[in-house]
Amino acid sequence: MEDRRQEDHLMKLAANTVRCLTMDAVQKARSGHPGMPMGCADLAIVLWLKFLKYYPADPKWQDRDRFVLSAGHGSMLLYSLLHLAGFALPMSQLKEFRQWGSRTPGHPEYGATAGVETTSGPLGQGFANGVGMAIAERHLAEVFNEPGFPLVDHRIFGIVSDGDLMEGIASEAASLAGHLRLGGIIYLYDCNHITIEGSTSLAFSGEDVRRRFDAYGWQTLEADGHDMKAIEETISEAIAESGRPSLIIAHTHIAQGSPNMHDNAEAHGAPLGEAEVRLAKKNLGFSQDAEFYVPQEVYDLFARKASKMKSVAQDWYDLFKRYTAQYPEKAELWRRYHETPTMETLGAHRVEFDPKKPVATRVSSGQVLNALVPVVPNLIGGSADLAPSNMTYLKNYEAIAPASFKGRNIHFGVREHAMGGILSGLALHGGIIPYGGTFLVFSDYMRPSIRLAALMGLHVIYVFTHDSIFLGEDGPTHQAVEQLTALRLIPGLCVIRPSDATETEEAWKFALTHKSPTAIILTRQTLPVIDRAVFSPASMLVRGAYVLHGKDEPADCLLIASGSEVSLILEAGRLLMEKDIRARIVSFPSWDLFESQPEEYKKEVFPDDVPMRLAVEAGRGVGWERYVGQRGAVHSIDRFGASAPPKILAEKFGFTPDAVASRMEKLLYGA
Repeated sequence: MEDRRQEDHLMKLAANTVRCLTMDAVQKARSGHPGMPMGCADLAIVLWLKFLKYYPADPKWQDRDRFVLSAGHGSMLLYSLLHLAGFALPMSQLKEFRQWGSRTPGHPEYGATAGVETTSGPLGQGFANGVGMAIAERHLAEVFNEPGFPLVDHRIFGIVSDGDLMEGIASEAASLAGHLRLGGIIYLYDCNHITIEGSTSLAFSGEDVRRRFDAYGWQTLEADGHDMKAIEETISEAIAESGRPSLIIAHTHIAQGSPNMHDNAEAHGAPLGEAEVRLAKKNLGFSQDAEFYVPQEVYDLFARKASKMKSVAQDWYDLFKRYTAQYPEKAELWRRYHETPTMETLGAHRVEFDPKKPVATRVSSGQVLNALVPVVPNLIGGSADLAPSNMTYLKNYEAIAPASFKGRNIHFGVREHAMGGILSGLALHGGIIPYGGTFLVFSDYMRPSIRLAALMGLHVIYVFTHDSIFLGEDGPTHQAVEQLTALRLIPGLCVIRPSDATETEEAWKFALTHKSPTAIILTRQTLPVIDRAVFSPASMLVRGAYVLHGKDEPADCLLIASGSEVSLILEAGRLLMEKDIRARIVSFPSWDLFESQPEEYKKEVFPDDVPMRLAVEAGRGVGWERYVGQRGAVHSIDRFGASAPPKILAEKFGFTPDAVASRMEKLLYGA
């Protein structure tokens, strides 16, 4: 009994240490979110000391549990835990909270801080990331585990907030997780009934969250979020449920421990103030004058946990050695799962395209995908209910389903935003190269997830088809006009719009070997297959832009395009040649790749002595100005499209060879 009382005392002391570290860091930075970490400290301490499997000496240990702080505004909760647990986050970094160059930015950033599993803060994203991590865990477990060798056996824990559960992405992801019966997910819901504006009753009172998640197929539990024994018992109950994800509704108080800011919305996103910090410390039994203070007993408590985790991790390393000896072929497959493919690996696998048979790039993409998937065993993905249109289904492979996760196809359902967040989670988990497809116009639904994937530098592949007004009769609601430009604006996202089947193949090979996110933009309509025996090789795609025709000949002008408009400018160039106007043709599949090229190469593609340039794009023309120069022009569409057959749209919007050639003549000779 005495031992239990002592343990309870130490656990509460650890939680209060987290509260005090949070208050000090936020107060020193003069900005931050103290309320959530103070309210969730009891939850987090029980989870981290009683249940969570981690190993600070190897933060990327493959069988660790994943902890997702979806409510990323409470980042000091995570930083305090990482410091106490022995990760590479010294006290000096806590003192630099939210400062330039620190490892403790305002919201957790993947890659900046050891132990941070995902970049979070935009609410709902971490929730969806965790679903992706859980799918990855289940897939790897079914592929690799053997009797007596539980190589993959971990869980996804997370803390989610009222705000997380208001966001639509969380609802989408929760629905899919329930369908798939992802028992490896255990989310602690910080139910404090407070948002920035005040009580959740202002906008979040008309639903019963527990019944909603029951309907999704989750196990739902409740506990007092400040009763450590109740928290422990509830987490244990959640762990025992293997057939459903679990949501633990933990009733908490924001800024717990603060005499005057307890349950106050002002504690959400502002320092408590020096006077209130002193009062709170006194209330918690800490010295009012000590800043960034950690009792030695708390360090010792976490050190004992670390010692246990070292033993658990070492047992796993030993298990893997025995596994390698007993199952060498599977061990080799494991290695391939955890390595990035190389061009050498992919080079021998090619699809032969007939220059005499036009093909939509969405179709050639599907052909390439299915040709490459046997040599990239960890390539897994699907579509937001559009696989027959996106051509993203992997033939001869099963789909991931509640009863089996060995498959390599994922049915995301009509859930673009959740798909984006889940793809990131698959990549964050490790061992998986994920891809996901939808129409380009619907990339708007998943833009926040794409942006975060780019921020994290994740190896995710987006397949966006039906890329312009030329999808035709479905009309402007489905015709992408501004989306291509919008995607190009995201730093770190490589956007590739291939001109034909051969460039599509090169785009896929680049995406598979490139460790950051790539978006491949594809057509619905058929396009000519460019005869590479006559024109420059498609392998030039990796340079972003290249002279497709006329490189070694004098030129009067440049015609520039990406995607479906490349075959258009080839024909326009032929018409100009009939009038003795020498047009050099530039295929420009990727701004991002071109900008990474040396200046000498850029000058080769866009020489100063050819100032007459016309960029042709069946969408918004914003951004092409830097490539056409002061004397050039952009032939684009700066309005929404219309419902009509593609041929009519081309005529009405001026995307015919005659119209483009005429536009260039006007540039050269005036109106």
